[in-house]
Amino acid sequence: MNPRNIPSMDVLLNQPEFQTILTKYPRGQVRNVLREFLNQIRRQPDSYQETDLHPQNLAEIVVKLLSIKLKPSLESVINATGTILHTNLGRAILAKEAIQAVTSITNGYSNLELRLSDGKRGQRADHVAKLLCELTNAESAFVVNNNAGAVLLILTALAKNKEVIVSRGELIEIGGKFRIPDVMTASGAILREVGTTNRTHLYDYENAVNDNTALLLKAHRSNFSVVGFTREVSLDQLIGLGKAKHIPVMFDLGSGSMIDTRNAGVDSTPVSEHIKEGVDLLCFSGDKLLGGPQAGIILGQKEFVEKVASHPLARALRIDKMTLAALEATLNLYRDPELAWEKIPVLRMLALSESDLKLRAQKLSRKLRGLKLNGFQFNAQKDTTAVGGGALPMVQLPSWVISVRCEYLSAQKLQDQLRSGSPPIIGRIQSDMLLLDMRTVADKEEIAIYNVFSTLFQSDR
Repeated sequence: MNPRNIPSMDVLLNQPEFQTILTKYPRGQVRNVLREFLNQIRRQPDSYQETDLHPQNLAEIVVKLLSIKLKPSLESVINATGTILHTNLGRAILAKEAIQAVTSITNGYSNLELRLSDGKRGQRADHVAKLLCELTNAESAFVVNNNAGAVLLILTALAKNKEVIVSRGELIEIGGKFRIPDVMTASGAILREVGTTNRTHLYDYENAVNDNTALLLKAHRSNFSVVGFTREVSLDQLIGLGKAKHIPVMFDLGSGSMIDTRNAGVDSTPVSEHIKEGVDLLCFSGDKLLGGPQAGIILGQKEFVEKVASHPLARALRIDKMTLAALEATLNLYRDPELAWEKIPVLRMLALSESDLKLRAQKLSRKLRGLKLNGFQFNAQKDTTAVGGGALPMVQLPSWVISVRCEYLSAQKLQDQLRSGSPPIIGRIQSDMLLLDMRTVADKEEIAIYNVFSTLFQSDR
């Protein structure tokens, strides 16, 4: 191709084909994409033909490039892994009420830090503090942007340059390289390890207490379990020691539940029971078993919560108005436990019956077989899945999946292709099979799965 034959930008943009594009896309974006493509032709003229410069062909190329350039990086996917609180996929799905609250509060101004009662400046966390205390019977409450921030803030506010006693068996590391020892260092607190990896006794804590002890810390093993020849000090025992020694006890719960989930096969102690035990400070995530937005929820004795809330670091970790709106709406649903089970997606997925999952898996697998895709096999079968999100690592929920095999694609290659679908489908791989777990697939997403398979693999039929 001769680069001299490339028309000017203005000439091309005045063509009817581009005038149509300009009715759908901003002129500046169209010009930028067109300029980039024309410059590419100038740099590599031998890679293109004269027909590529036809206005119709150029217009089609520009539309494709625009769709790629303007596609959001963050997009919705279908979670077919079966993991309800999948950290990589955004953890908890919000209830409709929470989504509506976010939309409402961001559609105009709000009383985020204004007390409507007297017109004075207020504290943003106050919008949920009373509700949290009502639901948990805690004396005081405060919220920050996530639970890692809550742990860092508590340690900084209460234990800087002082010792915090922790069992070696609870020096956890969770996803994203969040490590208790590293957080201790960042907060300025001094880590005092006691016990061994598998066995820690109450006397280990007792012997470690000294005049520089600021906190006794218990951390939930969020993503692993220690079994066999083990021993650990219960929260109740630690609280008793704390009271005897006049040292506050902090519990990093990780994933807190507002209601009893045992009927759903998940044995998680409600937060209110930990408060009833007498723990001085407790923190957990908002986007795990609670089923709300990402947030770090801090509950406990008023004197300690107020000291944490008044620390300068609290401003750097403060919660935003959208999160507050979603959190308040989620917490309001817990005022009626039956309503919470119905409305909060995390709880609803936990409570799905095996019989319902079986019927849905069988129905969707039949529909997928009806596509008659060359080399594909779809079968419904029983399986188990995890809760995820660092919550209850030993709990396996019964579920039903659709196993997908393809004669000419490995399970990994199949998964790679499904990630390019619209919407992307994320399953899990097991024994060189791709499994689509129905526990985390919403009813409305079944037709989308059918359409993605039909679109991606229709040429193979």
